[in-house]
Amino acid sequence: MGTQVTVCVRLGLDHLTAWLRIAATHGENPRGRLAGNATVQRKFFLRLAKFQFATFLLLALVCGGLSGNAFAVHHATVQRAHHRHFRWLRWNPMFRPSHESLLIQNAEINRLELPRIQDETELEALKADGSLLEIRSGETLRFDPRLDPSRRFCRPWTLDFVDDLSQAYYNRFHQQIQVNSAVRTVKVQKKLRRHNRNAAPADGDTASSHLAGVTVDLQRRGMSKDQVHWMEHYLFYMKALGLVEPEEERHQWVFHIMVSGLYSDWRDTQNIIPVEHLDEHPDQHPDQNPDSDRPATQVALGGGTN
Repeated sequence: MGTQVTVCVRLGLDHLTAWLRIAATHGENPRGRLAGNATVQRKFFLRLAKFQFATFLLLALVCGGLSGNAFAVHHATVQRAHHRHFRWLRWNPMFRPSHESLLIQNAEINRLELPRIQDETELEALKADGSLLEIRSGETLRFDPRLDPSRRFCRPWTLDFVDDLSQAYYNRFHQQIQVNSAVRTVKVQKKLRRHNRNAAPADGDTASSHLAGVTVDLQRRGMSKDQVHWMEHYLFYMKALGLVEPEEERHQWVFHIMVSGLYSDWRDTQNIIPVEHLDEHPDQHPDQNPDSDRPATQVALGGGTN
């Protein structure tokens, strides 16, 4: 665009110079032409020169404006690209949601032969026979107030996991874990899909695992970097044992955690739940203290018997 402006200016100057030369030539009277005719011609060509000069100025202003707009568009494009790159760098979770993860969650539900809860009638029946247990708030756990109390339920082994995790998190940070979602019905999931395009389907091989009562969403928004890091390490250990299938959802900013039916059996064999080392000095990482005889992970909870 800068080249176009230069060309416009050069053309305008050349054109104006040519007209001024013509006006000057006609203004002379070497052959003794009448003075009146010379005066008329001079005035005519001066007016013409002024018109040409005004046209040149208008052309220069238009070219300059186009150049400024082009620069602004280019600058905005660079800014948007930089912003997208920054957001990609900032959002780099350990457990990125994927199609494969949804397949794993549904495979576990099928292995356990659990039904996808269709409506409130089926939900209440499962509560009544003890297949779904209530998640209770307390010192270590709270709920998103928007979560319907009738849906603050989950499978027994999922409740064990939530209790263990919330206690370990409280021991480490002296803060509560927040439960944003637990069991859902197919009817609720379909309604959610109408408002949230990122929600999982209500049926099929990639249906939401909330429909079987094995999954909870724990609040990620508001956690510090250290808290997120701690959660990811805790879940990494559990996933390596095949006990959970976690995802870190970006749009809802939650840890979506499907708990395997194997969790309670595994828990009964444990006295401890390994978590990241808790030091008396929170700002000191155990790897920075080579003289310490304490392990990089330590026991947080008593669970069962050896």
